[in-house]
Amino acid sequence: MRILVLGIGNLLLGDEAVGVRLVEALEQRYLLPPHVEVLDGGTSGMELMDVMARRDHLIVADAVLTGATPGSVVVLHDDEIPAFFTQKVSPHQLGLADVLMALRLTGEFPARLTLIGVVPQSLEPGIGLSEVVSEAIEPALQHLVAALHKSGVIAMPMEVAYAGRG
Repeated sequence: MRILVLGIGNLLLGDEAVGVRLVEALEQRYLLPPHVEVLDGGTSGMELMDVMARRDHLIVADAVLTGATPGSVVVLHDDEIPAFFTQKVSPHQLGLADVLMALRLTGEFPARLTLIGVVPQSLEPGIGLSEVVSEAIEPALQHLVAALHKSGVIAMPMEVAYAGRG
């Protein structure tokens, strides 16, 4: 299994950073097996094509613009994701949509694709998440762990993994 958890976001635009913050929380709080790669993709686009290619499961964490209440968590799977790009989904929509299309054209599209998104409250310049999006980190992180679990990956909480070690 080749699994990639990819966080996308711009740390300088408020809630736009939520995807990056989600993968940071995953790395800080969970022990993952070696075949699971976690990557901060920042605001990259086509530069990520090689790292996203031929994955058994690609999980993307990002801010999504759905019109739902800020802080809402959105989970999409497989063909729902490219279809969802017909509307404005993410500030990185064009870059991510282009990479996914290119992967499909080259026959390197991931076997499974999951998008874990959080609806932002503010995309204004500034560092730090709004309170409502900060509160969405925990439920979004649980969706991320559940997506890994569906691929047979047990994300072991650090406190459990290191309990009893002195």
